Formats: sequence, structure tokens, C-alpha cells
Amino acid sequence: MYLPIIKNWNNNVSRCSPDGSESLSQRILITNHYSLITTHQQLSLSSSRFITTALCLLLLVLALALADLSFGSVSLWSLESGDEMFPTILYDIRLPKTLTCIVAGSGLSMCGLLLQSLFRNPLAGPYVLGVSSGASLFVALATMVLTSINISGVFFAGKAIIALYSIAGAFFVTIIILAISRKAKSNVTILLVGLMLSQVLGAAQGLIEYLSSADKLKTFVLWSMGNVSSTTLSDLAIIGPLCALILLTAFFLVKPMNAILLNEQYAQNLGINVQGLRIKIIVITSLLVGIITAFCGPIAFVGISVPIASRLFFKTSHHLHQMTFCVLLGASVLLGADLICQIISTQFTLPVNTVTTLIGSPVVIYLLFKSKLSIG
Repeated sequence: MYLPIIKNWNNNVSRCSPDGSESLSQRILITNHYSLITTHQQLSLSSSRFITTALCLLLLVLALALADLSFGSVSLWSLESGDEMFPTILYDIRLPKTLTCIVAGSGLSMCGLLLQSLFRNPLAGPYVLGVSSGASLFVALATMVLTSINISGVFFAGKAIIALYSIAGAFFVTIIILAISRKAKSNVTILLVGLMLSQVLGAAQGLIEYLSSADKLKTFVLWSMGNVSSTTLSDLAIIGPLCALILLTAFFLVKPMNAILLNEQYAQNLGINVQGLRIKIIVITSLLVGIITAFCGPIAFVGISVPIASRLFFKTSHHLHQMTFCVLLGASVLLGADLICQIISTQFTLPVNTVTTLIGSPVVIYLLFKSKLSIG
């Protein structure tokens, strides 16, 4: 994939010199450029290893999906196919929940990967940077102002309005973080601003909760704990293809994402529209986080921990590989978290946020001590 890029670079250098000769500075630029490309290629997996790893992760997703469908307060293995409860449990409860885990896990992981690459910070993620908090705040505003909305109900119109507010909140916060990232000189500054922004948004959300009625507060608090069981097959018929289309769009950004890993200046010299790439990433992450947060609530640490784990486990910086692995690994993590929630107790179901935090926190703590980990 780099041969056309190298040729384009050589053509640009030739045009810079009237006689086609190369100055010393140009030779240094070309040497550094080739060095960066060689380093990036060394961090890419071979085609056979990539396909093998992806197939193994796909099998893991299928195995966890089957386990998530089977286990719960009532095991499907204990029921006969002719039992009246079998189709109700499978198609009305278990299957929508399992598919929601796959959609939400893969979408949040992709968002985390894109944000970490954009900000060049492995601690960047929808939850840490406050993107999820912005979506939650706007949903809180919607549920307080629009009294007809029922988050866990069957009226899709109410869910659609919540989705719009959630997307708007995610987009609003992402724009703020991006604007700050262009002024800040340090990634640590961006991270700290994101954390502070998340706290401010959380305080505003707390104020709304304090002023709301008891019924609305209970509904919103249950939603904010993270719930993958409130969606129906009718909901998934809309959000499933929509999220799949957005994820597919992200895969078209593989080459420019690989280029900005080398350096933004090099990416611009190679003809990459860096500003346009930023806008595309903002739109993709805002849409995914907004849709997923609207239907599942804010799910913590999946967006930040999965891309980190993928880099630690698979040792590759190629975005085609990382995007594939993050989508499959994110679905596996959320399926595993939901499975743990069901296994721990058959009397009640734990909020999925509890388990994802317990899984994601050790990864983040490990990152804090492993300071040499980078996105490239």
C-alpha cells in the first residue's frame, strides 16, 4: 500500500527542484520518510497471521454469543423447543440483548481506536474524554423537558428523540475536545481537560437529576447504569444496520489513519486532508457514541480498554488490523461482561457498567505504569 505513496512523495520532491536534483534537506526528509514507513511496516502483521487472528476472535464472539443466549435466570438447555417459554425467552429477551452487546461493544471500541489515533493518546476514549458524559447530559435534558419520552418503553419515537439528543451531546463535546487539542501543546493537557469537562458535565447532570421527579429520576438512573436488555428486535432492525454502515465507513479511513500515525506533517505532504479526516472521525464517533448511549446508556471503559488491549496483545499499528481486532474484541468483552452479570446472580441482573469498569480499570492502571505505550 505504500508504493504509490512513495512514488507520489518522489514526484513532489522532484517538482521542488527545478533541475530534478535533491537538496540536502530534501534527502533528509526522504530518509526520515522511508524510515517511518519501514518502522510502520514492521509493526504490521502478515496476511496469514491477520486472517488467523481475526478468525479466532470471530469464533470467540460466536462462542460467547451462544453462551449469552443460553445462560440466565432460566437456561435454554433446560427447555424443550416446543415449550411456550422458549420463543419468548429467546426472541424477546436473549437474542436482542446478545445482538445489542455485539453492536455496542464493536461500536464503542471503534470509537476509542479512532479517538486515540486522532489525539495520539492511548488514554483517549469516549468515556474518559467526556463524550459519553455529553451524550448522557443531553439525554437528561431530553427526559426532563419532553415528558412523553419513555427510555425503556416500546415507543420508538421516544427512543429516536433520545438518540438525536444523545448524538448532539456527543458531537458537542467532541468538537470542544478537538478545538482544545489544536491549541494544547501536550496530550496530557487534552486528557486533563477532557476529565475536567466530564466532571462539569456530570455536575450539570446531577443538578438535573436533583430537580427532576422521582419517577423520571428512577428511570434515568437505571438507564445511566448501562443496560443492554432494553432494546427489541424492532430497534435493532434500525440501529444494527445503521451502526454497521458507520463501522464500514470507518474502514475506508485506514490509509489516512495509517498516514497520521507517521506524522501529521508527513500525512499532509502525502496529500492527506488532515482537517477533513478530523471532521470524519468526529462525525463517526459522535454518531456511534450517540446511538449506542441512547439505547444502552453510558457504558464505561470499553472504548478505552479494548484498543489498548488490542495493541498489547497483537503488537500491530496497522489500522486495518486494529479496526478488525477492536470490533471483534469489543463485542467479545461486552458479551463476556453481560454473561458475567447473568452468572453472578439469577435473582437480579447486575448493571453491565459494573463489570466493564472492573475489567477496564486494570487495563488503564496498567497503562499508567507502562508509560512507553504509544498509539503507533
